Amino acid sequence: MDIDFPLILVALVFGSGMVWLFDYLFLAPSRRAAVAQLQRDFPDWSNENSPQFHEFTQRSEQVAREPVLVEYSKSFFPVLFLVFVLRSFLVEPFQIPSSSMVPTLQVGDYILVNKFTYGIRLPVIRTKVLDLNEPERGDVMVFFPPHKNDTYYIKRVIGLPGDRIRYIDKKLYINGEQAPQELLAQFPPGRPRFRLKREELGEGSHHLQIDSLRRQDDFSLVVEPGHYFMMGDNRDNSQDSRSWGQVPERDIVGKAFAIWMHWESFFSLPSFHRVGGIE
Repeated sequence: MDIDFPLILVALVFGSGMVWLFDYLFLAPSRRAAVAQLQRDFPDWSNENSPQFHEFTQRSEQVAREPVLVEYSKSFFPVLFLVFVLRSFLVEPFQIPSSSMVPTLQVGDYILVNKFTYGIRLPVIRTKVLDLNEPERGDVMVFFPPHKNDTYYIKRVIGLPGDRIRYIDKKLYINGEQAPQELLAQFPPGRPRFRLKREELGEGSHHLQIDSLRRQDDFSLVVEPGHYFMMGDNRDNSQDSRSWGQVPERDIVGKAFAIWMHWESFFSLPSFHRVGGIE
């Protein structure tokens, strides 16, 4: 079962904020009043040499002490709120869990996702409140797939609304034109199975991997309005729009733009040799 971290974060921010607000409005005034009453009862409370000073200090600390829940809420709320704003509206970290985006992204890559490129959305309910840019062909995008709407997926935008997409003999055609491909390498040596290629999409290009021993069914379709057709760069080892359908605009999370760390497993050391932008 996947943990709904955005929902948990919202609950923690809301809960700690409400505790702080309740204390500020209802509990703190009574504590301040109790301290003020002690000041009246001990008129010489501010004189450190007075016998009243130590008695006042001890009793005022008792009446002014915040409840433990309030103390923790006031300590954690600013931090939680900052994380909430950064993660929900600006930048969110994401770990690559599978090889579907090889060679662009490797298992264990930690990437950053721009949450405002495609518009500002409310967390949890995903409602867009501010339109900015639309996804472009070739973008590496994080989204919720239609078949598993509570889990982040990451693929490349291949088809925009209205595009006619064809995939024949492991070659991609968009609106009747083949996406140019350049063979860069074949491996392993001797009996090459995999082909590393560079493919051009729009004004950009990216690397992709082809497995010559795996068969892929040809297909042809038109991208629905308000939807996007997604494919992995590891073309023969990717569950994507070819299997679970097109991604509606409402389920977009953001645009992946950088790798900031690589950490394959808990028992290995993190490395930074793959740090950089994502093509």
